[in-house]
Amino acid sequence: MKILVIGGAGYIGSHVARMLADKGNKVSIIDNLSTGTEENLFADYDFYKGDILDYSWLVSIIKHGFDAIVHLAAAKAAGESMIRPEKYATQNLTGTINILNSVVEAGIPLIVFSSSAAIYGEPKYLPIDEAHPKEPTNFYGFTKLEIEHLLEWYDRLKGIKFAALRYFNAAGYDIEGRIQGLEKNPANLVPVIMEVAAGMRPRLEIFGTDYPTPDGTGVRDYIHVTDLAEAHCAALSHLAEARQSFAVNLGSERGLSVLEILQAARRITGRSIPVSTVGRRPGDPAKLIASSAAAKRLLGWKAKYSDVDTIIATSWRVYEKHLA
Repeated sequence: MKILVIGGAGYIGSHVARMLADKGNKVSIIDNLSTGTEENLFADYDFYKGDILDYSWLVSIIKHGFDAIVHLAAAKAAGESMIRPEKYATQNLTGTINILNSVVEAGIPLIVFSSSAAIYGEPKYLPIDEAHPKEPTNFYGFTKLEIEHLLEWYDRLKGIKFAALRYFNAAGYDIEGRIQGLEKNPANLVPVIMEVAAGMRPRLEIFGTDYPTPDGTGVRDYIHVTDLAEAHCAALSHLAEARQSFAVNLGSERGLSVLEILQAARRITGRSIPVSTVGRRPGDPAKLIASSAAAKRLLGWKAKYSDVDTIIATSWRVYEKHLA
């Protein structure tokens, strides 16, 4: 297939693009490089630097005869979204509307969308399945949920079939070590720990040690980015064959606490990784764990690389190389 990956120079997008190309697809990438990096681009891609907010430019690229779109372009920091909702409304909502309208113009039938577990909000029960109430507690999660609603309407009115992949906590780096671009200004736990280990920031801040969890720190479901990339390929194959829209959770179905991640990082990196403890962040639940049963049933997919040692080891390999 001829596939356009929007946001394909970013952290998750670069892994998805590489996996799609490895499976024999012709991959093209759109990225404005605001958070992505040219280091994540490969010689077998066609690369178009530009912004999805430039509609006429976007249409000119999307009309190049693609069979499917993979849409990963978004502002993604939940905390920032509560301070700068205008940025998230413009980038995530307006940007996606531009993509959908250009897809209609070009007659592209399939789109795989990078959604988020943030659409669920505070967990009512665990593990979280796709039937869980969708009540986002931050504006970022709201934008992802609204995009899913847009996709449902464009399916109903224009026949565009979609897969909405609701990630939990993406982490790790390419199992084969080919993707080397570091995230810019990361806010997620694993890259922040890596930056502390690499001396790029002074310490790790732990937000709350009094949660009702075994060690008092928050527990999250971490999914290795190679597993995520495999899920995108499986979703696209299923979508092309079944021509039926769907939404599924992507998680490891296991929880790891902040301290468990920290201890593994200290052991694997051999670095002390200084920490300071601060108060809980508003809206942070004690525990988030996915049910990925629907992805297993529909796509035959299961996380293979999402154990803590693989996540930390593949991450440290990239940061250590940048240190050298």
